Amino acid sequence: MAALLTMRGIVKQFPGVRALDGVDLDVEPGEVHCLLGQNGAGKSTLIKVLAGAHRPDAGEITFDGQPVTFASPQAADQAGIATIYQELDLVPGLSVAENVVLGHEPARLGFTRPRDAEERARELLRRLGHPEIPARRELGRLSAAGQQVVSMARALARDARLIVMDEPSAVLDPEEVQNLFRVIRELTADGVAIVYISHRLEEIRQIGDRVTVLKDGRTVARNLPGRDTPTAEVIRLMTGRSIEYVFPVRAAEPRPDVVLEVDGLTRPGEFADVSFTVRSGEVVGLAGLVGSGRSEILETVYGARKATAGSVRVHGRALRPGSVPSAVRARMGLCPEERKSQGLLLAEPVSRNVSLPALRRFARAGFLGRDAELSAVGDVTAQLDVRPADPTRPVRTLSGGNQQKVVLARWLLQGCDVLLLDEPTRGVDVGARTEIYALIRRLADSGVAVVMVSSEVPEVLGLSDRVLVVREGRVVRTAPSADLDESRVLDLVMEGTAHG
Repeated sequence: MAALLTMRGIVKQFPGVRALDGVDLDVEPGEVHCLLGQNGAGKSTLIKVLAGAHRPDAGEITFDGQPVTFASPQAADQAGIATIYQELDLVPGLSVAENVVLGHEPARLGFTRPRDAEERARELLRRLGHPEIPARRELGRLSAAGQQVVSMARALARDARLIVMDEPSAVLDPEEVQNLFRVIRELTADGVAIVYISHRLEEIRQIGDRVTVLKDGRTVARNLPGRDTPTAEVIRLMTGRSIEYVFPVRAAEPRPDVVLEVDGLTRPGEFADVSFTVRSGEVVGLAGLVGSGRSEILETVYGARKATAGSVRVHGRALRPGSVPSAVRARMGLCPEERKSQGLLLAEPVSRNVSLPALRRFARAGFLGRDAELSAVGDVTAQLDVRPADPTRPVRTLSGGNQQKVVLARWLLQGCDVLLLDEPTRGVDVGARTEIYALIRRLADSGVAVVMVSSEVPEVLGLSDRVLVVREGRVVRTAPSADLDESRVLDLVMEGTAHG
């Protein structure tokens, strides 16, 4: 079959880094072509070149048999290429319908037709299996998963011939992922090509036809069979080494002293009567569907949201409700789910993002000791292998996985007694994921009390000492992780009948 898309020898240089160094990619009509690689391998840069957001410095692109040069995202869009970015390019202040048709608003005689836009949005949301999302609702009021669905609807509204999906399943629960796969199969049956990027390698088995692997800005493997290439081989190609996808061994039992106490915490409409404790050196995992209240619980414990009832104590001392400074003074840290909007100052360098809570440590007579700051930040980012290894680099220029490491490095430098982690490995490749697992275990072994939210049940079970299963804002089961398995947890969070 003739390729719909061919990219040959694509080169893209940024100041101080060669992001793409001669990348090749072929995509056929009606296939799911998986693009894999570690964070920083060049995947995001390549799709931005394809989408017209970046101009390549060298190489050629052929689409539908014709050489093309996309000067802008609008040009790629008009050619029939739609992109669903990992960091969604939606407009929070507009309605769901307005976001879906943005740039393609239905009009007659020069006037837009809002009713037609709303009907188009409802039709696409039904197709995606989410008719409950109101077309008129302001986008910013939706959950992260709801916004991801709207982003997909927006791509489908283009009647595109090729859709790029960058980590589309990262914020979806298992049932929603299967729904996504159903839509993908419908699209490919109609001849639409999909470029699918994911760090969840098990998804490649289910949905991938062929695989291309990038490493350090180069193509190291092309057109591998998606369902038949062993996971170990894919990991070796991505990382240059064999990585056992296992969780670190617990070095010691948690200590008896309780560090964090949460008692009767409540926010109406989000969660109710949540109580748990975390001991020194213990990892407590929260398992539940997206929208079950997991993230809201973590944010309320941290003071980013204010509880209407209940209390949070660290070392027996109550924290002021709704006060982040109170939590930070108690040596509590949070790595939020939405790192770009909630966890990072994108225009600032890596050094300032890491040192922010600890700036007082580097101040002398009212002046910031820049050399001392850079040295300390360099040490902790080196421990986490943040790439590029340049603390003066703007954090927005880093890949998603390396940005996540920067947020973790912040609390590693600050030092915490309690660390709250919301989706710590979202959008993180298998190599970096192993490093983050080891860091979490190392922090726990040093006495830190860790509370972790993850949409991946094996991750919760593999890292946690105890697990709280959350359904519809309530803790429906608390048990040692050794007493649970994946099917039992999924049964509890999805069905909820005769359990408690």
